[in-house]
Amino acid sequence: MAVTPVPTESADTLIDWLALCHAPGAGTATIHRLLDSFSGPASALRASNGQLLQLGLKQPTIDALRRPDERLIARDLEWREGPDNHIITCHDPAYPALLLQLPDPPPLLYIHGNVGLLSEPQLAMVGSRNPSGSGQQTAVDFARHLASAGLVITSGLALGIDAACHQGALDVNAPTIAVMGTGLDQVYPARHRELAQKIAEQGSLVSEFPIGTAPKPGNFPQRNRIISGLSLGTLVVEAAIRSGSLISARYALEQGREVFAIPGSIHNPLARGCHYLIREGAKLVETAQDIIDELGSLAGACTPLPAAVEETTRPHQLDEEYLQFLDSIDFDPTSVDQLVERSGLTPAEVSSMLLQLELSGYIASSPGGLYNRLKNKG
Repeated sequence: MAVTPVPTESADTLIDWLALCHAPGAGTATIHRLLDSFSGPASALRASNGQLLQLGLKQPTIDALRRPDERLIARDLEWREGPDNHIITCHDPAYPALLLQLPDPPPLLYIHGNVGLLSEPQLAMVGSRNPSGSGQQTAVDFARHLASAGLVITSGLALGIDAACHQGALDVNAPTIAVMGTGLDQVYPARHRELAQKIAEQGSLVSEFPIGTAPKPGNFPQRNRIISGLSLGTLVVEAAIRSGSLISARYALEQGREVFAIPGSIHNPLARGCHYLIREGAKLVETAQDIIDELGSLAGACTPLPAAVEETTRPHQLDEEYLQFLDSIDFDPTSVDQLVERSGLTPAEVSSMLLQLELSGYIASSPGGLYNRLKNKG
């Protein structure tokens, strides 16, 4: 059920909202049931025991509403006092309109950074936590082009494709949004602390989870519905058949949003999730312009891209020996033995040239001693 914003001069206070959301057993569905049944959190907190039992609340939850945990509430309020920290409710005019269309929009959003950015045209970009070298580069390239075109790149700060998408947007000094599965006082994974700081400076960190929430496995699928819910569409860059990225794609379909997928090699297990989505009706994309063409009418801020992501010109700055060797390397993972056979070079010569090509960004290494060419290098 969609939620309609109400004026901020409502008698409800943020403390009332926090008391409601911190009550054990009061999940998103229960809170919206209370909001639909009463005029707001303050009225719900004053409801009789019988009324709350009739709505399906258990007695421990009702007891918690009667005696809110002041420590947890104080922790959230103290966090909000920090620079660029915000807590908005689903009745706040600043709450993103697309998210309100969800059947279960988060009652509260914790935001570190630019609140207004959440209402800008966004594209969700998701994928494997253990991508191939080419998949990671594809994510960076698409994010750079799409962010330059005016779309805000939204992802989940996870390892692999998520981080590459955020970085691609940052590379062109564009804003990006990271939706997190923890409280905003934490960064998960911890190695992305610096990345999270850069995202907050140029964009926003967002969570529906209260301050102090640890990274529990169940939080991340729940987080995915916000990633897709904020966005006009979801692009899956590279994903295995059982990838969590397919959860985001499923949410996007259920929310009536566009789903895009980048195809890959039939030999790459990380392409199978994208191929499955394409068979199920996701739009196959080969360039960032494909997405702009599809979303252009919905995202008025977007302008045509100056060039497609795919670039077919041969890199000219390599000497002839390296150019010939580069032609021996497939876009699919290629073994050193195959390269020795194709090129006629010795294993030592191949290893030396592979190192130089990788350092120059022309190829990427993959687990198992495999190498593949990268796109857009020239």
